Amino acid sequence: MPDSTWEVAEPTKLTFDEPVTSLNVRIVNGAVNVVGTDEGSARLEVSGIEGPPLVVTRTGSTVSVGYDDVPWKGFLKLLDRKEWHRHAVVSLTVPADAAVEVGVVGAGAVVSGIRGRTDVRGVSGDTTLVGLSGTVRAETVSGSLEAQAVTGDLRFQSVSGELTVIEGAGSSVRADSVSGDMAIDLDGTPTDIRLTSVSGEVAIRLPHPADARVQANTASGAVSNAFDGLRVSGQWGAKKITGTLGAGNGSLRATTVSGSIALLRRPPQADEPFEDETGKAL
Repeated sequence: MPDSTWEVAEPTKLTFDEPVTSLNVRIVNGAVNVVGTDEGSARLEVSGIEGPPLVVTRTGSTVSVGYDDVPWKGFLKLLDRKEWHRHAVVSLTVPADAAVEVGVVGAGAVVSGIRGRTDVRGVSGDTTLVGLSGTVRAETVSGSLEAQAVTGDLRFQSVSGELTVIEGAGSSVRADSVSGDMAIDLDGTPTDIRLTSVSGEVAIRLPHPADARVQANTASGAVSNAFDGLRVSGQWGAKKITGTLGAGNGSLRATTVSGSIALLRRPPQADEPFEDETGKAL
């Protein structure tokens, strides 16, 4: 049984003074913003709500925010039904080491500053992850995912949602999509990158100089390669980009059936500051 329960039908602020180690949020339409801090307590602010009340519970060190008819189990099987006349804007501050679960249907979600495990499930609606250092697992139907400065292992699975990774430096990125495009920008050695798509386009930008074993394949799509140390084979139909960059400490594998694959090169890091026409450092 929950230790405490609240029904939130209007804009409200709640503070949970007892330690919080896990958070579960399920929202239909609206927005969710979760921020990790070094404080031990957690805070909830509902700044807008329409339709049925949100049910907030605290059970031990777990805080849950959602609706009784929107379960976490089987979340991705829920439909973005027009008859769901509800909307909520929810902001939460939780300890950075907490485990976070966020589910959205037709809502946007932002999760930042979390060191614990993060699970995101989205039927539709875009998700943004910023500065996460724990393991991240994201599953979407049609919603896109943008991950910026995420250093933990990232797992992404989608039907048509797009994946964008900016300043990626995680231990591994593994992504599977049917038709969603993938754009991966890495500023460090790609320890273990595995991308699979049926018809989505795949673009990967590696640091220069790069350090990875590369194997990229497409059955019928176009390929482009910015690295002299890699070999492009196949002129008609299936094409491959293979080879080793640097010492080959990292691993990069990308496969798509009909989508294109592009391997791009980040500009080299400048060792010296830029100078203007007078020779003065900028």
